[in-house]
Amino acid sequence: MKILILGKNGQLAWALERRAAPLGDVVSLGIDDFDFTDLKAVAACVEHVRPDLVFNAAAYTAVDRAEQDRDVAFTVNAEAPGVLAKACAARGAVLVHWSTDYVFDGAKAGRWLETDATGPLNVYGASKLAGERSTLEAGGPALVLRTSWVFGDHGGNFAKTMLKLARERDALRVVGDQRGTPTWAGRLADLACDVVEQGLRAGDLAGWIGARRGLYHASAAGETTWAEYARCVIATAAEDPAWAATLRVRADAVEAIPSSAYPTPAARPTNSLLDCGLLERTFGYAMPDWKTDVVAFVRRLTAAGTTIG
Repeated sequence: MKILILGKNGQLAWALERRAAPLGDVVSLGIDDFDFTDLKAVAACVEHVRPDLVFNAAAYTAVDRAEQDRDVAFTVNAEAPGVLAKACAARGAVLVHWSTDYVFDGAKAGRWLETDATGPLNVYGASKLAGERSTLEAGGPALVLRTSWVFGDHGGNFAKTMLKLARERDALRVVGDQRGTPTWAGRLADLACDVVEQGLRAGDLAGWIGARRGLYHASAAGETTWAEYARCVIATAAEDPAWAATLRVRADAVEAIPSSAYPTPAARPTNSLLDCGLLERTFGYAMPDWKTDVVAFVRRLTAAGTTIG
């Protein structure tokens, strides 16, 4: 099987490359290979590689910068996925595309369902919502997986930033009124490949995915805030004596502040909690509590030494 991964060097694509390797011949491409704002190049890529399966982890993810860079954000997050989906549908290739909790306005009290009305508060969320629609409107065997607060072993992320700041500053103030669940990129890669493996065992991957095509929520279980997330990261790092000695801010000293005290160009939803029941019922894949992967991730960092890569 020929597998095309888009978004090379991103934290999700990095995880996908490793998890998908046993499934077939993997080709991973990123911005160094072609310009994602060149829609003809996106279509030509599919024609050249001729994949059976495409994981689209490419996205414009600079949430605040997107407010001033709307055209590029919509080209990469909305138009390019549609072109990609049409090219995949034309050759019967399976497409797995990722979206975001930021398609919602955050006003709901409980967890968001796939059927809930959307209402993005920022350009990034609006562009990703348009990308969901363009992907599914192509009509091919495609899955759109909405997730939240993604962190990965490769590249920068919130956890690494908090550890860095906890070693540099005497105080740490973190937003405490936005709720969600940190979701490990490795878990998302495992989910996607597990679903693909189910289709392969059924004997007809495209037909099996086609019968289940649509939108699914896929994020870690449980709930937290950015402030609580930071406390968990710092407390886990402090379990290691070498790391504990370098921390100037302890977990219980992290101050939770309202979003209004940390204004950003792009508004964020206060409630990003996704209901993943449909995913579990359809594919039998249950996402673990967010702490499971966050704690394991931080312990991998501390085991590697006191340098944050």
